[in-house]
Amino acid sequence: MKRDFYEVLGVDKNASTADIKAAYRKLALKYHPDKNKSADAEEKFKGINEAYEVLSNNQKKSAYDQFGHAAFDPASAGPFGGQTHTSQNGPFNFTYTNQAGPASDFSFGGFSNPFDIFEQFFGTSFSQARGPRLETYKVQLTFLEAVHGCQKQVQIKGKNKKIKIPAGISDGQRIKFSDFILYIDVLPHDSFKRDGNDVFVNTEISFSQAVLGDKIEIPSLNEPIKIKIKPGTQPNTLIRLRGQGIKDINGYGTGDFYIRIIIKIPTRLNRHQKQLLKQLDL
Repeated sequence: MKRDFYEVLGVDKNASTADIKAAYRKLALKYHPDKNKSADAEEKFKGINEAYEVLSNNQKKSAYDQFGHAAFDPASAGPFGGQTHTSQNGPFNFTYTNQAGPASDFSFGGFSNPFDIFEQFFGTSFSQARGPRLETYKVQLTFLEAVHGCQKQVQIKGKNKKIKIPAGISDGQRIKFSDFILYIDVLPHDSFKRDGNDVFVNTEISFSQAVLGDKIEIPSLNEPIKIKIKPGTQPNTLIRLRGQGIKDINGYGTGDFYIRIIIKIPTRLNRHQKQLLKQLDL
């Protein structure tokens, strides 16, 4: 019987994305087979990465919460069922499941090689036994270039190469080519903040707009959009636009776009304004 993925990472079912990442970081470093020489380190490292790959992906996590391990069992026809393969990485052998998620034409692999997850997360590797070390180059993207994907001219080994960057790539990820690795450096955006595939933006409205309601225009990842502010809107209200966030780089759906309402409270009122507020007794 497989252990519960939440138990493997030592988090509860209500753990945030940040809590899951922190737990993974601690355990992956502790049990990496190149660092930990105990007999069970390899198996634990595989289990930690398997748990993280599921719980860090909103769609896979939702399927796991509903179906448990059966969601990924090729014999159970779960939503992520697939064929089981064995992969070798240097001196280590790992079994993983190649999954084709719902509504996707292809997949890079579900439970992928644990070293790939580790290197994508940490941007480094302990082992030198895996073959010649590839040179790493860095490319800098704006926030929206990373969201939508783009083509970048990068100088590789003294030659300019045009490289296609996939939509949804995030800061710190690496793209591995046959003879080099490309490290992705995403610049922060003045307004948009990313959490996984979700995007958050703060929008200021006036006190009267919050009380009376209004229609306002806000920036989005594409064209500006109009939203309705309901009368009586409270500070820090979150408005959720489903499927308007960032497209998952592996094809597992699209995140949401969240608008946080910030109410601007006036700091200076004239005498007439103060009298009106007193009369309203708000």
